[in-house]
Amino acid sequence: MISAAEIPVKNPYFLLNIFSHFLISPDYALMISVINYKTDDLTPIEDALKQLGAEYKVTAVETEICAADKIIFPGTKDARSAIKKVHLLNLFSMLRMIKKPILGIGLGMQLLCEFSCEGNVACLGHFPVRVSPFEAPGMRIPNLGSFNITPVRDCLLYKGVDTTKPFSFHNSFFVGVNDYTTATSENGILFSASIKKDNCFGVQFHPELSGEEGIKVLKNFIEYA
Repeated sequence: MISAAEIPVKNPYFLLNIFSHFLISPDYALMISVINYKTDDLTPIEDALKQLGAEYKVTAVETEICAADKIIFPGTKDARSAIKKVHLLNLFSMLRMIKKPILGIGLGMQLLCEFSCEGNVACLGHFPVRVSPFEAPGMRIPNLGSFNITPVRDCLLYKGVDTTKPFSFHNSFFVGVNDYTTATSENGILFSASIKKDNCFGVQFHPELSGEEGIKVLKNFIEYA
């Protein structure tokens, strides 16, 4: 009788894909996957994770993302091209179904929502809300710079964070205030600076560009159990 150990496996992720619901390799158990869908410079996020001493991997491989302990989903471009890239990489269905802790940053937060008016595109649907444009007179378009946020309900991302300090934004679209809003910011109207539902977190600002307090936000996500 041939043992499982004697079976040659050319693809090292083959068995992991089959048994991922039952056994996660120790090599991946504490790793953070930073999703790379080829639209962003991920250097600032990588620098922040290195500063925190976090184990991470920049990847677009489905099995590696599924095997990671937590997921960071960044984004700075437009929603239509980003979702197109996610589809081309065959990540859309997996990212819709994933139950592991995930943090959407910037556009990444918007892509976790149901629908974006930026290109009229269906997104991942973790938050049943839509993304709308800043378009009224007097609004900053884009909303670019460092601005204050106001926490509106408890969220572990802000543990030990001085939320009176400004955070870095760069967005022309926004998520309105809703049942999942954990902090707001203002650009002619109040909008969601961060949202949370179950294991799914989103921040409209860029913690990796927001100094010490932003690094603390990332640290709190990494330490979330």
